[in-house]
Amino acid sequence: MEKVRIKIEKLHDDVKVPGYAHPGDAGMDLFSREMRTLEQGEPYLFKLGFKLEVPEGYVALIKDKSGLATKGLTTMGGVIDHTYRGEYGVILNNVTNKEYKIEPGDKIAQLLIVPIATAEIEEAGLSETKRGEGGFGSTGR
Repeated sequence: MEKVRIKIEKLHDDVKVPGYAHPGDAGMDLFSREMRTLEQGEPYLFKLGFKLEVPEGYVALIKDKSGLATKGLTTMGGVIDHTYRGEYGVILNNVTNKEYKIEPGDKIAQLLIVPIATAEIEEAGLSETKRGEGGFGSTGR
């Protein structure tokens, strides 16, 4: 497993630094700094109170916490390029038909640091595959 050094700048003394719950986890937990009740269908930007410096060749991805996703809370956006130096935030969306209360210190998302490949786009005809254009349920139930 490759280790990558990430620099963090805390914007407030009380900021909870992202961290892994277990050795070998892919995602670091991200924590709310505020109390907020998300109404049904409401997206909200939770500012996390820190900035990161991700090395070139990597991207920071903000993804759902599975426990919250089972309750209907999902993240939106969440691709943060290595050149970004602003405050990190999580857009949490309540896709349920009831409100959900977030407390300070609650785990609201996870942060993955992932190597990237830069694509070079070439306009050309595509090769044939067995699958072809099959998608969206084409393999059956």
